[in-house]
Amino acid sequence: MSRQVHFFERPRRFVAGTVGTPGERTFYLQAADGLRVVSVSLEKQQVAVLADRLEQLLDDVVTRTGTALPASESDSEALEQPIDEEFRVGAMGLAWDGDAGLVVIEAQAPVEDAEIAQETLLEDVEDGPDALRVLIEPRRARAFVNRARKVISAGRPPCPLCGQPLETTGHVCPRQNGYHRSNPLGT
Repeated sequence: MSRQVHFFERPRRFVAGTVGTPGERTFYLQAADGLRVVSVSLEKQQVAVLADRLEQLLDDVVTRTGTALPASESDSEALEQPIDEEFRVGAMGLAWDGDAGLVVIEAQAPVEDAEIAQETLLEDVEDGPDALRVLIEPRRARAFVNRARKVISAGRPPCPLCGQPLETTGHVCPRQNGYHRSNPLGT
């Protein structure tokens, strides 16, 4: 399968965002540079894992190099329109390019063979799943982490007993033996 890699080096924008209301949101990674905008959809948990791993990578870079990273700017703007989903993310990779001083983030389309995904992730090969590859400065990576965490927390609040998302009407809570738990927050 011929591979299309949407490559962005130091894009003007790389963010996680959503479309829809809490409980029915679709999560996206979006890279934009000039007039070119690429959006890929993914699960909320994938955004959370990417933010966590990215923060770990940045902390490791600070520890290894002994240099503090500059403060991150904030990006609270909505996703750029129109949002045309290129693909749904199946696998993600993360790396540090020490020569360039950039973070490399890659999101790949799903494939049936996990071995193919592993072999092509963060690699320049002609065959494999489509991918979005972004190279960003560490301060932009910190900004991505901060925004991703805000996007994730803007959803439905968790049930204090079981941790499942609370609907405005409540939910059937397994910690209450299946009895309906109302939403005490009214949200």
